[in-house]
Amino acid sequence: MRIWVSRPEPGASRTARRLAELGHAALVAPVLRIAPGDGPPPTGRFDGLILTSANAAAPLAAAGLPEAPVFAVGTRTAERAERAGLRSVHCADGDAVSLARLVAAHVRPGGTLLHAAGEDRKAEPAASLTAAGYRVTTWTAYAALAEATLPEPVVQGLMGGDGAPPLAAALHFSRRSAEIAVHLSGKAGLSGAFRALAHYCLSPDVALGLVELGVAAHFVAARPSEEALLAGLAASD
Repeated sequence: MRIWVSRPEPGASRTARRLAELGHAALVAPVLRIAPGDGPPPTGRFDGLILTSANAAAPLAAAGLPEAPVFAVGTRTAERAERAGLRSVHCADGDAVSLARLVAAHVRPGGTLLHAAGEDRKAEPAASLTAAGYRVTTWTAYAALAEATLPEPVVQGLMGGDGAPPLAAALHFSRRSAEIAVHLSGKAGLSGAFRALAHYCLSPDVALGLVELGVAAHFVAARPSEEALLAGLAASD
């Protein structure tokens, strides 16, 4: 299949390589781009550092904070943290519940935690950890900025006007990027062509973002990981 990868870089290119290994053709056209956060990193010592996105790993490593254990939401985030030079990286099972549980297993209630996150973020796991007695500081380490228009390669792919096989599917890695893809396709007058794609979603929350906008989810990964998402392609063959 020819598959649209709308996630931001550098993850988009990595996903494209995985798709090629599986025999698919990837159309890399992100609808989000990663930019630095506005505020400076916090000062002081923390008992634990929380990463809910791989995009926050490099800014956190560059912040020069005193060394503390790092709690990453999933495998890819943990790998990015280690590549950025962060040490003592612990990996959760891919969701906020398991991440909060992991923190609680290593840091006592009352401890100070830094959540390095994006500008657009969910309340968890910070809300649960705060309720459990932890002192959580959230730092906006990066921002994910939406593109103003549908990328031209996607326009051509949905219209079948680029001489390549038509787009057959789209991979959605976040609820926000999925919702932006819906809105930009509508803005371009290509809602019908977009809805006709097979939509593969990283999690139920991502799928809900599509469904609430009238787009059916073709596949929802059993676990919020790239491997589980790509496994859906084989299951659909």
